[in-house]
Amino acid sequence: MGHVEVAHVTYVLPDGRTLFHDVSFRVGDGVKAALVGPNGAGKTTLLRLIAGDVQPVEGSVTSSGGLGVMRQFIGGPRPAGSDGAATTPRTVAELLLSVAPERVRAAAARLERAELAMMERDDERTQLRYAEAIADYADAGGYDIEVLWDTCTTAALGAPYDRVKYRDLDTLSGGEQKRLVLEALLRGPEQTLLLDEPDNFLDVPGKRWLEQALRETPKTVLLVSHDRWLLANTADRVITVESGGVWVHGGGFAGYAQARRDRIARLDELRRRWDEEHAKLKRLVTTLKQKASVNDGMAPAYHAAQTRLRRFEEAGPPEAPPREQTIAVRLRGGRTGKRAIVCEGLALRAPGGTELTRPFDLEVWYGERVAVLGSNGSGKSHFLRLLAGEEIPHTGTARLGARVVPGHFVQTHGRPDLHGRTPCEIVMTEHARTRQEAMHALARYELAGRVGDQRFETLSGGQQARLQILLLELSGATLLLLDEPTDNLDLASAEALQEGLERFAGTVLAVTHDRWFAASFDRYLVFGADGRVYESPEPVWDEGRAVRGR
Repeated sequence: MGHVEVAHVTYVLPDGRTLFHDVSFRVGDGVKAALVGPNGAGKTTLLRLIAGDVQPVEGSVTSSGGLGVMRQFIGGPRPAGSDGAATTPRTVAELLLSVAPERVRAAAARLERAELAMMERDDERTQLRYAEAIADYADAGGYDIEVLWDTCTTAALGAPYDRVKYRDLDTLSGGEQKRLVLEALLRGPEQTLLLDEPDNFLDVPGKRWLEQALRETPKTVLLVSHDRWLLANTADRVITVESGGVWVHGGGFAGYAQARRDRIARLDELRRRWDEEHAKLKRLVTTLKQKASVNDGMAPAYHAAQTRLRRFEEAGPPEAPPREQTIAVRLRGGRTGKRAIVCEGLALRAPGGTELTRPFDLEVWYGERVAVLGSNGSGKSHFLRLLAGEEIPHTGTARLGARVVPGHFVQTHGRPDLHGRTPCEIVMTEHARTRQEAMHALARYELAGRVGDQRFETLSGGQQARLQILLLELSGATLLLLDEPTDNLDLASAEALQEGLERFAGTVLAVTHDRWFAASFDRYLVFGADGRVYESPEPVWDEGRAVRGR
């Protein structure tokens, strides 16, 4: 049994801005609720409030059944533990431990300290502390949960826990890391799960597995996702974060869009009526004031009208309709040679020399839209990185046509060159813009104002994605190499990107597991789990899982 209740919560950002005001909602036992809203509206912050990572200024957050938390960026720094130190998982074992119950994490930390002490001195006192730490770890359920992890690693990585527990996380794809954490949380003891973008980096078979797992689990789930298929197949209700508050649609995602349009229409009508009544009262006060100036008998009516207007204004207007995002993607491109990409006998290899693909030939013509599909670990991202000019182990050739200028969108937003700088600084220095010109460009992507002066690493995943798209636009690229561009984009941003690509005068290759997004492409290049690379007349999503390290 698990639930989440947020009651009258107000949260203020470190810079003094109020992000939420008087927010309340409840997710009952066994409910699967989706948290949606524009990038930067505060969905991740709301999950962090529920998880206890940050504290509200006012209001309260309660939950039951124990909390299992998947954060947006798997493998990133975790909040400080009981010892006060923030940690970054480096191995499979550390990743699984990071999502284990607090009592297991605390006992594991004590056991690790005792093991280190044993290496330094092997006296009776140290041996006793080591024995106590082992007993505490067992009492906390540490060894029991390792049996569970064995099931998780077998399902996600194709190998038992003892074989992979010291494996470096950098050797796992983003999808493999996500699947591993999801297996642990869905099979774990916590009855309430907070999942921030759980479908990101999962291939379509992985997303289908997640959809089925969420439908079948009796646990209470609050998840952030922008995948329209996943939301339609799993969400019992939809909680929208916008304009500093939330509203709850009690039905599933299928009726959400119409419900939101109806709500906005009602708010518009209420505001129109309030404005009309306000104007009417002001006219009445003005008229009675004029009459009272020449007729003392009208003074009581004048004062009564003043009181009525004051009370009306003190009560305030009804809730304002949310401001719609206006994202204008202006990807221009330019004319290139007829053949934009030519591959001959190309075979990709992993850094360790493992074969990722069999040799294949490919021609992509100017103006074509090619969706690159396939399971995680099959070499799709390596292919885009090779075309972008990176040093990727391969045999055969891959060359770009005349006047083809590649622009690369990085799936994990791993852009160390952007860290420590603000969007405004990045646009100004890299594209020779004045501050005013930079902010004007950023405004088209809803990145101006305060967001434009935040460091890149503090932006939400969706804001980072929109900035990458803007940089592609300003770079003058004629070949767009997009690696999962819609993963962190909210619904409005994803639609704006699709519209921008339709107008783009150039060639597009996009790795994607977004079934809505893929439907808009001309060609489908499939990276098979068996190493074959072939074309399909329609999307292929059931190529199986390419699990490395088996």
